[in-house]
Amino acid sequence: MTPALPVGCVIAVLGAPGTGKTELANALAARLLQRGVAAALVADPARRPSTQQAQTEAAFEQSNRIAAAARRGVVIADSTALMSAVDAEVRFGDTSLYEHAQAAHRSHAVTLLMALDLPQTGGRAPEEQAEAERMDALLRAALARAGSPFAVIHGRGPERLASAWNAINARAEDAGVTSSSGRTASGERAWFWPCDKCSDPACEHRLFRDLIARRP
Repeated sequence: MTPALPVGCVIAVLGAPGTGKTELANALAARLLQRGVAAALVADPARRPSTQQAQTEAAFEQSNRIAAAARRGVVIADSTALMSAVDAEVRFGDTSLYEHAQAAHRSHAVTLLMALDLPQTGGRAPEEQAEAERMDALLRAALARAGSPFAVIHGRGPERLASAWNAINARAEDAGVTSSSGRTASGERAWFWPCDKCSDPACEHRLFRDLIARRP
């Protein structure tokens, strides 16, 4: 099944290093193109910036690239400014990017968050595992603050692609969605819930309850 995605729809792919984010983003863009969807991949910046200033510039540049691509069709964003904001907090203790990153992310129709379940060649060093877990937790918290629902993507290779594809189809099939921002005709953000498992079993359901509780 090919999802009906409007021009301007942004599918954001987020995840800590080593979670298969880039591989999945490339696979999704290729599949959409094969299905005749005018889709563009906005790639993740090649290198992690070495300074806070460079991190800030990279975040705004990524947002600009996503916005420009969205004017022409559907976008698969391999990371957004939200990844830069989390990276800046982890590496530099800088939280100043969150305001921009969360505001920009609210316009994205679909968010796919990579689970921490992929095996690493040679295994992760304890400090690398700790950093991945912290980034994952910070991403979840930032998405919650932004009010952006997300699907957690598990599995390997074809299984992970199938999970992401199902999540996108679930979002596209939501009858209340009328725009790329994912808002209903009444102005509320529609919710979708394609994930049935998680590396933190309580977190998505807790996020769900919190967001529902905040609705007027």
